[in-house]
Amino acid sequence: MQYLPNVIFLIILLAGIGYFTRNVKKLSRNINLGRGEMPSDNKPQRIKNMARIALGQTKMVVRPIAGLLHLIVYLGFIIINIEVLEIIIDGIFGTHRVFAPLGNIYNILIASFEVLAFLVILAVVIFWLRRNLIRIKRFIKPEMKGWPKMDANLILYIELVLMALFLTMNAADYQLQLMDVPHYTKAGLFPVSQFITSIFDGMSVNNIILIERIAWWMHIVGILAFLNYLYYSKHLHILLAFPNTYFGKLTSPGQFDNLEAVTKEVKLMMDPNADPFAAPAEDAPPPDKFGASDVMDLSKVQLLNAYTCTECGRCTSECPANLTGKKLSPRKIMMDTRDRLEEVGSNMDANKGKFIEDGRQLLGDFILPEELWACTSCNACVEACPVSIDPLSIIISMRQYLVMEKSAAPSDLNVMMGNIENNGAPWPFNQMDRLNWTDES
Repeated sequence: MQYLPNVIFLIILLAGIGYFTRNVKKLSRNINLGRGEMPSDNKPQRIKNMARIALGQTKMVVRPIAGLLHLIVYLGFIIINIEVLEIIIDGIFGTHRVFAPLGNIYNILIASFEVLAFLVILAVVIFWLRRNLIRIKRFIKPEMKGWPKMDANLILYIELVLMALFLTMNAADYQLQLMDVPHYTKAGLFPVSQFITSIFDGMSVNNIILIERIAWWMHIVGILAFLNYLYYSKHLHILLAFPNTYFGKLTSPGQFDNLEAVTKEVKLMMDPNADPFAAPAEDAPPPDKFGASDVMDLSKVQLLNAYTCTECGRCTSECPANLTGKKLSPRKIMMDTRDRLEEVGSNMDANKGKFIEDGRQLLGDFILPEELWACTSCNACVEACPVSIDPLSIIISMRQYLVMEKSAAPSDLNVMMGNIENNGAPWPFNQMDRLNWTDES
């Protein structure tokens, strides 16, 4: 019976890590449904971008209030979770504050953990007020109703509870240290939790130990539960922001990638030795689809982008089309892509890893052509994203499909393309008349 708590803890730990590993494998499989390979060029610049944007939070602080609050929560969770290592060791081996021999270093660590925990609580409360009472406009867009709103609030509640449990655990521990209870080593500084020890006045030692143990167990089990909740939440960006910024676009913001299939066709047309009437070989693969109509047509990076979306809405709040009342919301584009990818993944789970055609696709069932054609290609959404997500690339890929596969461009665009084909310019003038305007007084 002496080792029963250690065995239970080990089972919970292995179950939590095992389920998390399962979800990571599912996530990797879904992303790998995309086309092409992850970029591997210019590694020094990619590492620099990851350090600057994901680790350094440089794009978050562009908006000072939200940026500072997010930085507190970000640092709080990274630094406070260093203590998780101690909890895991204590849980497995039955020790208590195993790092206490570090002396003053340990005292400073515990003190910094507590201060950060208190700041995280303040930041979370302010975040909740901004979403639910102040109702900042980007948080109440149509795509943020239902589960997205519930998810955002649920994350805030979880963070609040985890920090409260951490401080309660420390407060009870500190009270037991003051009472010279065996096994509770005198270690650590408690600049925040020392002010709540008064709640234990008049309690027996056994009751205080019970509170400390309950808070300890709930804190670590809560962290493991939160870790596994990430896959189902917008908070997945905690893990994916780093690879997403690493694989982010390095070319000029306004530069679009050429379609490889189109490039091949153009090269074939310009090859003087090519036979324009030659039939494809019998074993030749079917021609590539132009653009994208479903998630499997997008690149791996674009699918990684979809999973990394934080739903913060900075992209949509900067989008000129959205600001003028158009249906386009870059955030919704990313959310819809992720939802469709999850739907495809669930289809594969139900069919032993094979996708069975379900009669649905990203274009039409999730994203409407009206949304795509509202985009001005200004790149504002890409510039605004704090983790290097590129909604514009998905919009362009789907517009390419509409134009080149379905001939479904808007009439104005068809007129323009016809003029370019016939006149060499977007305007309906003969090429010989294109410079007549220079003679006008």
